[in-house]
Amino acid sequence: MIFTPRNIMRYISLSFFLLVLFSCQTGKKTDDRPWSVRMVDSEIARNPEAWMLDFAKNLKWSYCAGLEMEAMIKTSEQYDIPAYFDYVLQFADTMVNENGDIRTFKKEAFNIDYINPGKMLFEVWEKTGEEKYKKALYQLRDQLYDHPRTSEGGFWHKLRYPHQMWLDGLYMGSPFYTRFCATFNEPEYFPDVIKQFQLVAKYTYDPATGLFRHGWDEARQQKWADPVTGQSANVWGRAMGWFAMALVDVLDYIPVDQQGRDSVITILNTLAEGVKIYQDSESSLWYQVMDKGSESGNYLEATCSAMFIYTLEKASRKGYISAEYAELARKGYDSFIKIFMKDNGDGTYSITNCCEVAGLGGDDRRDGSFQYYLSEPIRDNDPKGVGPFILVSLQYEKNNKK
Repeated sequence: MIFTPRNIMRYISLSFFLLVLFSCQTGKKTDDRPWSVRMVDSEIARNPEAWMLDFAKNLKWSYCAGLEMEAMIKTSEQYDIPAYFDYVLQFADTMVNENGDIRTFKKEAFNIDYINPGKMLFEVWEKTGEEKYKKALYQLRDQLYDHPRTSEGGFWHKLRYPHQMWLDGLYMGSPFYTRFCATFNEPEYFPDVIKQFQLVAKYTYDPATGLFRHGWDEARQQKWADPVTGQSANVWGRAMGWFAMALVDVLDYIPVDQQGRDSVITILNTLAEGVKIYQDSESSLWYQVMDKGSESGNYLEATCSAMFIYTLEKASRKGYISAEYAELARKGYDSFIKIFMKDNGDGTYSITNCCEVAGLGGDDRRDGSFQYYLSEPIRDNDPKGVGPFILVSLQYEKNNKK
């Protein structure tokens, strides 16, 4: 942390807020805080500064931390808790200099993951009016201008993963891209946003299961890629979860009369049907490898479950998918709290059963096999589960569905 007078005052303010909060919780037999607030409070208690989110040891521009901070800003707005916004602003102040340069961001890496944390900068810029945040937004947009693409125009996942589109990448790039176009009057790029979804759906969809495979290699060069289809071999729950959230979130900013918008809604409906089919009938949650729930070693996984609950709740409420999905989301949410939430006994809560990470290629171990996805570490409080859980909790709380 850089110790500027403004950062020091925010730190003191936040520390006082947490002290009061946990003093009030001491000795209480019940906790009447909304779930969104409980999780934000818990994460701040575990990570006194926002750069520590996602178990970070050093400052970094991280899509995981960005996802949580976006959820924290929304919680701050819904419950009028300025300390949450100050927590995020402290991070933004540290990461973005007066020229709009972002610490640890490297455009030349052409990593689509770098785009996603920029979403929180929209609110930071709008609330503070500081020009440096607008400059940073434009720097992230500039990466998308030059980002390498497949022959049909789909963004590569990363420069070091050539010719590949992953489901994850649609969430990393498209919601930011769409909001930027809407905010800074670039409507001519909405068709490009839509094309990203059309391409990844076309090349990752598996008609045998009704689900979408984790990745696709246009060049058919990767060890994990089918030599005919270019698809990876399995359906990783969180990859589908990222894709699901991307579909429902971009619709917030694509104009209703935009040509091709209906194709995004069609893909969303296809995905929702697959999510419905593979929702575990006993727990109302979802497995790490979605279509192999009965196979030994597979497990109910928190991050993808939170993402699907968020998507089904939001999409049904907005009328993009059938209202019947609202009940599936509600059952999933109630089960999520019963199965994955842990009361730590000190005023904080944890989300269990989170897959830490998974990917394709990069080393021989990441081969896209069923066993590979089961081999990755499981941990508590991964931001990829915490963020979506806070977001969907806010929706239920707003609509008095607690």
